[in-house]
Amino acid sequence: MQIAKVCGTVVSTQKESSLTGVKFLLVQFLDSEGQLLPAYEVAADSVGAGIDEWVLVSRGSAARQIQGGESRPIDALVVGIIDTVSVENRRLYSKRDQDR
Repeated sequence: MQIAKVCGTVVSTQKESSLTGVKFLLVQFLDSEGQLLPAYEVAADSVGAGIDEWVLVSRGSAARQIQGGESRPIDALVVGIIDTVSVENRRLYSKRDQDR
């Protein structure tokens, strides 16, 4: 899994029928210092994440391991909303701080 920040949403009215009802998010991955990396990726959302939240993203075949997802053409899936991230006894991110 990788840590990413939700930067936006993607709407697609014409898509593979197995993707009907799937919410898509535009995410930007983060480095070990919490800095945004330059590339963006579209990820399906299974947990109801919102803009500016830090999330856990599963990629590749692991993204299809959720119930009902085995036949969907998904390469990236948001599988968790992050509450806190700490690195070397230093808090890198706290959702509580973001909500203020």
